Amino acid sequence: MICCVKTPIDPQRSIDPIDRQIIAVLGRNARMTFAEIGSDVKLSASAVKRRIDRLEADGVITGYTVLLNHAKLGRPIEAFAELRFSGDTKVDDIAGIADHVDGVQAVFTTAGDPDAIVWLRVRDVEELKSVIDLIRRTGKVIGTKTLMVLGRSEKNNQANKR
Repeated sequence: MICCVKTPIDPQRSIDPIDRQIIAVLGRNARMTFAEIGSDVKLSASAVKRRIDRLEADGVITGYTVLLNHAKLGRPIEAFAELRFSGDTKVDDIAGIADHVDGVQAVFTTAGDPDAIVWLRVRDVEELKSVIDLIRRTGKVIGTKTLMVLGRSEKNNQANKR
């Protein structure tokens, strides 16, 4: 009796140049049809669908997203806050420091100094100060440094070209 065991796929080995082209096209515009992608990569729509299905099943493509105009949503100010913690603070405690704080987009724990970087989106400078104060009041943060974003340039982002 022969039994087949599905082994995990090594994404680096299973991705060929056409897969990389498909990924790049999706990175520019994830709403393109299979036919439109196929036209760009010289494949049929059904071949593109099969490849995208495989990339999703292999965990290479993990989801799709939408790019937002945050100014039109009332949160035009983008900033990053560096956070420093006392030496006995656990990394998991750092990661969850701002779970309850509105305006926090993400918390990135880092190796070295600072201990974490918080990505923020707020209405105005007053809200930015309030968010930083809330984070500081947790009692675990021993120092902050806030950086306001003046502009942004993203590689391969069609939304920035419009």
